[in-house]
Amino acid sequence: MTKEKQLTYWFVFIGNALLLRHDEEGYSIPCSEEPPLPMKEWTPKQELPMLHGKPCVAYSLNTPSTDMKGLETIGLRESWHVLPHEFYNEAGKASELLYWDSNTKYCGVCGAPMKRETVISKRCTNCGKEVWPQVSPAIIVRIRKGDDILLVHARNFRRSEMYGLVAGFVETGETLEECVVREVQEEVGLTITNIRYFGSQAWPYPSGVMIGFTADYVSGELHLQEEELSQARWFNRDCLPPIPDKMSIARKLIDDYIEEKEKPTKNKNINQNKN
Repeated sequence: MTKEKQLTYWFVFIGNALLLRHDEEGYSIPCSEEPPLPMKEWTPKQELPMLHGKPCVAYSLNTPSTDMKGLETIGLRESWHVLPHEFYNEAGKASELLYWDSNTKYCGVCGAPMKRETVISKRCTNCGKEVWPQVSPAIIVRIRKGDDILLVHARNFRRSEMYGLVAGFVETGETLEECVVREVQEEVGLTITNIRYFGSQAWPYPSGVMIGFTADYVSGELHLQEEELSQARWFNRDCLPPIPDKMSIARKLIDDYIEEKEKPTKNKNINQNKN
């Protein structure tokens, strides 16, 4: 008796681009019984959590198919603007797991082939070492000096005119707060205090999580780590440069600062209405 096929969401990557269906209703993740593009027998597949009661499967191809009718590729980061939130998150998870799979073909201890043990684990066929997907934590911090905030331009920013926030990877043996202090001192030469957690965001480029903080300036003159930063300036909410788009936690931190100006007015109006 043959197993009945069911509709499946297919998260397909061609290189670093995500495959989407595009029609008059917009963009969507392909949903069909069969994969939208043919796979070889050896093409690795990755199971994902179900969405809307349907199974989800990810796989990657090196080159596009000759038949791409109704299909387009788009960068994962750009897909945030056209996909529902839960589908973008699933695509990010798919990208991370495919990246993990491609980088764990062989054991890091003895060099023997790794074999899939579970959906998110592998075991060495020789020495038995187990591996799981790893996430690299990084901090990002909004520093306030009076009514201004510090914005920086990193050399690796995709937009030459854009400013963002101080950020960096957590090192072994340090807490998140210690990382914030170290990165600020290393990148801009400032001393800070009153470090407060703001929020976090999965960052699948390729396998990270961004942890956002706010902090207050204490002392120091701006001194840039020139290998990473080309500019750093204090800005007021009334005169900001181009900033990251709304998909990023950097933008959420900056928007939170911008909206602070409106909060006292809103509270005042509420009090007036009560009277």
